[in-house]
Amino acid sequence: MASNSDEIGPRSATTIEHWDHEADVVVAGFGVAGAAAAVGAAQEGANVLVLERTGGWGGAAAMAGGFVYLGGGTPLQKACGFDDTVDAMKAFMTAALGPGVDEEKIDAYCEGSVDHYHWLADDCGVPFKESFWGEPGWEPPGDDGLQYTGGENAAPFNATIPPAPRGHVPQMQDKHVSAEKGGGYMLMKPLTDKAAELGVRSLYDMRVQRLVTDEAGVVVGVVAKRYGTEVTVRARRGVVLATGSFAYNDTMVRSFAPRLVGRPAASIEEHDGRAIRMAQALGADLAHMDATEVAFFCDPQLFIRGILVNGRGQRYINEDTYPGRVGQATLIENHNEAFLIIDEVAYEEGMSRPTATQQLRHQPRWVAETVEELEAEIGLPAGSLQATVELYNRHAAEGTDPLFGKKPEWVRPIGSPIAAIDLRGMTGGFTLGGLRTSVNSEVLHVSGDPIPGLFAAGRCTSGVCAGGYASGASLGDGSFFGRRAGRAAAAC
Repeated sequence: MASNSDEIGPRSATTIEHWDHEADVVVAGFGVAGAAAAVGAAQEGANVLVLERTGGWGGAAAMAGGFVYLGGGTPLQKACGFDDTVDAMKAFMTAALGPGVDEEKIDAYCEGSVDHYHWLADDCGVPFKESFWGEPGWEPPGDDGLQYTGGENAAPFNATIPPAPRGHVPQMQDKHVSAEKGGGYMLMKPLTDKAAELGVRSLYDMRVQRLVTDEAGVVVGVVAKRYGTEVTVRARRGVVLATGSFAYNDTMVRSFAPRLVGRPAASIEEHDGRAIRMAQALGADLAHMDATEVAFFCDPQLFIRGILVNGRGQRYINEDTYPGRVGQATLIENHNEAFLIIDEVAYEEGMSRPTATQQLRHQPRWVAETVEELEAEIGLPAGSLQATVELYNRHAAEGTDPLFGKKPEWVRPIGSPIAAIDLRGMTGGFTLGGLRTSVNSEVLHVSGDPIPGLFAAGRCTSGVCAGGYASGASLGDGSFFGRRAGRAAAAC
């Protein structure tokens, strides 16, 4: 029996007597990074073939909320009345997506953001409605096109970096969250239509298994399987890997991102890390493999109106920040323990507001007349919650939050009756680390040199996120560096 390393290691081109298919550029994966790569390569005049593991295009992107993180003064930002600069965008992404961001990638991404907007909207036909959604939420409940998606307008960032919303979501009708007609679908449909218009070919139910190299070590193709039969595909100029993260590879998650064991979310089962392993077999370098996006499964309309406390009864974050930052703080820093403390008035107010995530509206588990009673019912250390609420209320009476900098509009003393929503274990997410790549999406060898003929983009790579996250960063850097991957491969 062949070992796992044999099954994933490169195949020598000298052993292949017949190529079943060939193209100038071969793209593995037809999600957002793969679609952008296909379009980018085809626009450079390359003959392009996409190999997709499933029965159709889309990947995780088609089921996502659809945010694309863009800024620096896009037409949508300007139409909605927001001023943004490249420098402000760079400063925020460097602070919020680190530590250890790839500054060269951040620079390229921010400097090319407006051009990328025009490419998506004008060249590829992605629709963006010129309207802003300013209420708390994971995503707009309607078809608004712009929203804050990273905590840009909350502490600690808003004190030093001019805030601007950068979550650009494609317009949709008859919205269905995380389904066919969501924002992700409305991003993917124009991209794949553009690919077809440019003559890009696609083959489905093709599971890419191994890379093929020539005698000089150049990647010249892939070996795939279709319905159990081996298929060889030649790439005359280059191969682009765009097959997603390793969130559903239990072995890799346990090795690199163990906090996510048993809790993958906002991902799909096809994200098995295969592309990462194939490239590793050629000596590819990795980056930020422990980095994770963490979703917090509670409606922001609720938790922004109360206070979040950990298992010690202590607040640990400003509740008006990006929900993904709340998720990371809960899972990584507070042992996945969280309770939302909220009074009846605030709870009813939050429940009455529009939201795109009805399924994240939880009922209180404990209700009491006093903080002392609630503390005892939850089982928190005696006096801990009382001290937390007393301190919060003392400053809230003056509309301030000196501990975490919550904005005055959301600071209100907690009254009675008082309740607690049990949010322990209410997190999940996906991996952000992967192959180390250049700004032109070349896969880099551990020596630092590009592996000739091999490119990658999307969640199988380490993109602009090194630790933190903002909604739209995955579809943003996936499409941005996917396009660059296709163009670079076509130029080989």
